[in-house]
Amino acid sequence: MPSRTMESEPPKNVLETEFSEIDAKEAWPLVFQHIRTECVNHDFTTCEAKKKNNIALNRYRDVIPYDHSRIVLNRGPCEYINANLVKMDKARRQYILTQGPLPSTTGHFWLMVWEQKCKAIVMLNRIIEKKQIKCHLYWPVGKHPGVDDVLDMPDVGLKVQHLSETEASYYITRVFRLTDVASGESREVLQFHYMTWPDFGVPQSPTVFLRFLSVVRKSGALDHDVGPAIVHCSAGIGRSGTFCLVDSCLVLLEEFGADAVNVRQVLLEMRKYRMGLAQTPDQLRFSYLAIIKGHREGLEADDLETEDNDVERDLENQSDEPPPLPPPRGTSLPPPSVGSQPSSPEADSVSETSDDSSDESLSDAPTRPLPTEPSGDSMLSDSISSDPPSRPLPELPEHVSSSDEGSLEVNSSPDSPVLSESLFSDDGVRHRKPDRAERNERMQEKLITMKRKQMQAEEWQQFKRSIFQPMNIGLAILVLGGGALVYSYYASRS
Repeated sequence: MPSRTMESEPPKNVLETEFSEIDAKEAWPLVFQHIRTECVNHDFTTCEAKKKNNIALNRYRDVIPYDHSRIVLNRGPCEYINANLVKMDKARRQYILTQGPLPSTTGHFWLMVWEQKCKAIVMLNRIIEKKQIKCHLYWPVGKHPGVDDVLDMPDVGLKVQHLSETEASYYITRVFRLTDVASGESREVLQFHYMTWPDFGVPQSPTVFLRFLSVVRKSGALDHDVGPAIVHCSAGIGRSGTFCLVDSCLVLLEEFGADAVNVRQVLLEMRKYRMGLAQTPDQLRFSYLAIIKGHREGLEADDLETEDNDVERDLENQSDEPPPLPPPRGTSLPPPSVGSQPSSPEADSVSETSDDSSDESLSDAPTRPLPTEPSGDSMLSDSISSDPPSRPLPELPEHVSSSDEGSLEVNSSPDSPVLSESLFSDDGVRHRKPDRAERNERMQEKLITMKRKQMQAEEWQQFKRSIFQPMNIGLAILVLGGGALVYSYYASRS
């Protein structure tokens, strides 16, 4: 496994030494599993999301909002939307985390923007990723004024007009005018669209992400005196949770100092409002990196240490990212093992199996579980050197295996592999298991067997017809002849 150590000054605070300890032992999966285990104890209900009329409004069947923090719509045909209000009072932050809109929920999404008085939308995914639709195009494109620059939504009494669009190297800023048709009242809404963050992955370096966060902050969209910013990706938990975790922790660091901020506790607090936030060990590690770098250097664009290839590497990362592993058939959750903890909404939120085929319509979305986390070491840059820890690592059994996280296996020994070796060849390259050639060969054998059985069944049917058809005809003649004789007999006697 490539080394994650980079040349830097020795850690100066508790947060940096905590990061160094976890990184040196490659214990991120262990820490992440500990967070998930604590969240299993949550007893928050998700009754509204499971109602018959609302099931089709969820993009993934295992990522649904808690009842106590969900956003309730006040007008229109439906009061349900897959979104939660996350309150971080100590940081004076509020976020609405939601899924990428479906075609059937676009009006609901914009109604939420209107009713919650949101100043900005932070979008962290692309419409199509790995040839799969991850989000509906919920805004007017605006390429041809007067033709495609207005989106009317009569079901909620709103319309959206595209005003402007500014492209940077890795994000796009759009300005919309959202109008209430009945009253004529209008508001401007910003959209910050991050274009280079891979699904289930992380940016190659914290630098470009922190620049993006700086742009969002400077707009005032995250201030406590405006409506909560809407943050979404596809499911609204992985990339969205990472964004909010970094922002909130940086605010707390500025307010209370590095020695007073526990990133894991902040994430656990956020997960009380929406399940499954920060979805992978890599995303948790990246959050630490971005928090440490942002605290050291500040969020002003001129203050951040610039790496010339940061943006280029992020762009290249889109094509190099391996696709998700193929999904298991049947349910999105494995059957509970003996002695396992009871199921809970939080446990359901991290049952990460793969999306169905790319040509599946979004109307079938409720039958799809969350995509599988791609395995691999996706964060090979920007690390902190090792020092003795000031916070103890969580105590878990010596060997922890997570069936919900694909092939992820955790061992306490630093020399043991962090990821299951079954997915890697000797050269360290990740391969699908089994490979495509083997699957095709097995499929051909199955087809040949099925055809042979079908031919045998047809031959048997023909044989039965050749025997029984003449017998049936003879029997019918016999019955008719007998009936005629009986009739003639009784007719002659009368």
